[in-house]
Amino acid sequence: MADALNAFPPTTEADWRRRVAAALRGAPFETLVSTSEDGFPIAPLYQRKVGPRAGRPGGPWRVLARVDHPDAAAANAQALEDLGNGADGLEIVFAGAGGAYGYGLAASDPASLDRLFGDVRFRAMRIELDLGPAGEAAARSIAEHIRRESEPHRADIGFGLDPIGLVALSGCGRPWRDEEAALVRFARDLAAQNFVGPFVAADGRIVHAAGGSPAQELAFVLSSAATYLRALEAGGADLDQAVCAIGFRLAADADEFVSLAKFRALRLLWARLEEACGLTPKNARLHAASAWRMMTARDVYVNVLRGAMAAFAAGLGGADSVSVLPFTQALGLPDSFARRLARNSQLVLLEESHLGFVVDPAGGAGAFEALTEALCEKGWGLFQRLEAQGGIVASLERGAFQAEIAAIAAKRSRDLATRKAPITGLSDFPELAEVRPEASAVARPTFSYHGEARCAPLVPRRLAEPYEALRDASDARLAAKGARPRVFLANLGPIAAFNARATFAKRLFEAGGVEALGNDGFAEAGAAADAFKASGAALACLCSSDEIYATSAEAAARALREAGAQIWMAGRPGAAEARLREAGVTRFLFAGCDALEALRAAHAQDG
Repeated sequence: MADALNAFPPTTEADWRRRVAAALRGAPFETLVSTSEDGFPIAPLYQRKVGPRAGRPGGPWRVLARVDHPDAAAANAQALEDLGNGADGLEIVFAGAGGAYGYGLAASDPASLDRLFGDVRFRAMRIELDLGPAGEAAARSIAEHIRRESEPHRADIGFGLDPIGLVALSGCGRPWRDEEAALVRFARDLAAQNFVGPFVAADGRIVHAAGGSPAQELAFVLSSAATYLRALEAGGADLDQAVCAIGFRLAADADEFVSLAKFRALRLLWARLEEACGLTPKNARLHAASAWRMMTARDVYVNVLRGAMAAFAAGLGGADSVSVLPFTQALGLPDSFARRLARNSQLVLLEESHLGFVVDPAGGAGAFEALTEALCEKGWGLFQRLEAQGGIVASLERGAFQAEIAAIAAKRSRDLATRKAPITGLSDFPELAEVRPEASAVARPTFSYHGEARCAPLVPRRLAEPYEALRDASDARLAAKGARPRVFLANLGPIAAFNARATFAKRLFEAGGVEALGNDGFAEAGAAADAFKASGAALACLCSSDEIYATSAEAAARALREAGAQIWMAGRPGAAEARLREAGVTRFLFAGCDALEALRAAHAQDG
């Protein structure tokens, strides 16, 4: 083995850079360096680096199944099925909670909760509560139920009271002094009943779902936790006990590297805050949930892959427990099959791939250490700024934090519109003839938030929604008139000349539900115009190479205009733009153009 290893000469970074320079053919090396949403560079290569240990302490992560059926008896059936088929615990979601996404338990009275937990055994099972507007009452009722069924100190339950998160989500709440007093009473009462906790949650999923960056999510969680820590200490709790009363929740999405680094960074940042309080850092309880923001209601089977990647990143990043949104969550309440895939995607990672048995597997990997360090630095800086503004509650009430999130979300929206940030199966590689699973017939529960208006709410939004709106309009047109919006691809010359741009145009148009009518190409303008007339489309898009455009595009555009076409062209016009527009071309499609704006225009021009 030693001889085999020595057969390969050592390679230095300088060797690698020389080969990269040859491959780039004169382009600057900086073209390989990208920039994160939080503004720090992401390099193509990193050296090994040993950073502080940031992983989950001991053993695999716990697989939690969402329980979010509005009816308590049906929710009980969900829970028993999941627990009987591999789940280690439950994420109990109530209507109006930060992770409800339209569903969740409708009732939180003791009788409904007794039905929910019928035949559920609490020992050796982890529970995370995702509480809604009646959160404290629900949590107290659940605590009472557990006391009747088990010993409180043996219950592995995160009660999840999060008044800051609920105010951020709804914009409503009581004055903070009242919320603070209620939180202190809640934690003190449950501790007196021998529950271990944590009793409150610092939850960043709300920030992620509203479009926030990883560092903003970390800063929000840290500032929320610091606010809760101050409240608990002021209420008479020992600081060591107060730290143990706080749990953490983060969103995990399909960006494997950043998600993994974000979970590592949270542990390091919380340890730093504990040290700043004069405490010896303890292992934080950290729950991960796959992100609502990344889910799509089109080509929904791709969501299975997104959920698996999110679980992979969160589990290897150090989450103690992970729940995955079923792949049909954006269509309605998921059925048993969708829930099974969400559960089994984690079980494969743990039981077959053995990914949960190494503490901090990313430790020492240069890229992950660098990303973790950068997120720690950026997240801590944002946290300090929030604290200087009076804390997260004050920042929310002034609207400052919402404005910062809106700025990041707006840039991401531009990247989505230009397809710089593609959504597989929707903005890229769409399938107009997809067969979608049936949406759930279960009615969404009604609820109301309590208290007066406190701030502008952070509204959860899925990234796919603008493209889905266009696809929905296309489906409606198909149902009403028997045909989708259509575009005739006026392919000029041989296939080798037009294929690249015709494929680009087809994918772009179909991302918005506009059916692209292809062909084998035309040698002359008159033939293209005749084929356009026969197609019944209102819109035509020229597709060919720059060389053929130089000799044939203007004539083809004139012929298509005479045939009644609204004319677009695939490719940048360059110096010929004025002549092409005079010939009848009204719009140009190219990599980096605003695809959403173009697709809306295509729908409008089709009538």
